[in-house]
Amino acid sequence: MSRKITSAFLVLAFSFTTLNADLVSAKTPKPTKAQIDAAKKEEAAKEAAAKKAAAVLSSATKTLNQLAAIAYTAQVAYNKALAELRIAKANADAAAVHAIKTQAEVSKANTVIGKMASNAYKLGGDLTNINVLLSANGPQDLIDQLTTLDNIGNTNTVALKRFKAAEAIARVAKLEADRTKAAQEVATVKVAETKKVADQAKAAQQKEVDKLRAVQNKLAAELSKAKNFRVSLEVQRQLALLEESNAATATRTPNQFKVWPNKGFTGRTTIRSTEAIRTKAVAYAKKQVLARNPVKPYVWGAQGPNSFDCSGLVYAAYKDAGLGWPTWGRLNAALYFVATKRVPFSELLPGDLLFYSYDGSVQNIHHITIYAGNGMMWEANSKRVGLIYSNMYSIKGLMPSGGRV
Repeated sequence: MSRKITSAFLVLAFSFTTLNADLVSAKTPKPTKAQIDAAKKEEAAKEAAAKKAAAVLSSATKTLNQLAAIAYTAQVAYNKALAELRIAKANADAAAVHAIKTQAEVSKANTVIGKMASNAYKLGGDLTNINVLLSANGPQDLIDQLTTLDNIGNTNTVALKRFKAAEAIARVAKLEADRTKAAQEVATVKVAETKKVADQAKAAQQKEVDKLRAVQNKLAAELSKAKNFRVSLEVQRQLALLEESNAATATRTPNQFKVWPNKGFTGRTTIRSTEAIRTKAVAYAKKQVLARNPVKPYVWGAQGPNSFDCSGLVYAAYKDAGLGWPTWGRLNAALYFVATKRVPFSELLPGDLLFYSYDGSVQNIHHITIYAGNGMMWEANSKRVGLIYSNMYSIKGLMPSGGRV
């Protein structure tokens, strides 16, 4: 019996020596307040630069929108000018057709006039009512000749009027159509030039906006990086302070001597994990414990990702690290004790498991945690406490050896 007690105290003494040595160099580096203040200053500078760039980008974007509106108006005017030019060309073409028709009328009138001149020459050159009367062979002949004379006179008058009107209309219509077409061609060229200038100004401004947007995106990324760095330093300092505080009190914890004597319980003779797997499992557990948004609560029987119980956290951590069925299953704390290789406290490594029993027996193991190093552990403690980072002696009934997966 005395040999067992002596052995237990030797184990404890070795553990305390290890803890004291770990206090000299905490597992988590502790950033100074000066470093955090410098990070805050850098973040503020990045934020100011990002705001300034955002203001410049906003102004440039506003100008771009104005130029886009001008370019749109120029496009509408250009489209309208093209439509009017099409109408002017159509009118010019119609006038040309009309000119051809009126020329035909002129030719027709010339033919009629020629015939009249010929007839007048044959009748003696000057037809009067007296000559007609003297040459008539009777009343009916007189009536016939007078009717013919009236018809020839009427045709002469109408033909001359048509000739003059046709010439005038054709000339005016052709001149107006040509003038309108020429004017519209000039107007269309001017509008096209205006559109080209507007499009060029818009394109140049778009390049400027794209350049400013790239600068803004870069500054935003730098600001995010600076913010994350500052937050990381603050969290790291808090974690380091917590580690120091918990590690410093580990040797003074009232229940530290409540470590059950070694009754020779055995587990597996081999392990399934590697150092990389254990490191990844520890990182997963740490992430869940330190989660702030949202906080991960303790829920009995839960194995993540939003809540955990003690064995659920162990299962999820190693499953995330790469262990899965059939070599890794969801077990209770007691079965994990049996399914892991026994490791003395002096040989504990981050990722090893710690077990707590009501009476030192395997069947009454009620709690399991993941060793973090330096006498600390990550655990899903209870519904009241939640997921925490604590020292390995803070819970009564620590089994005398850890378990390596």
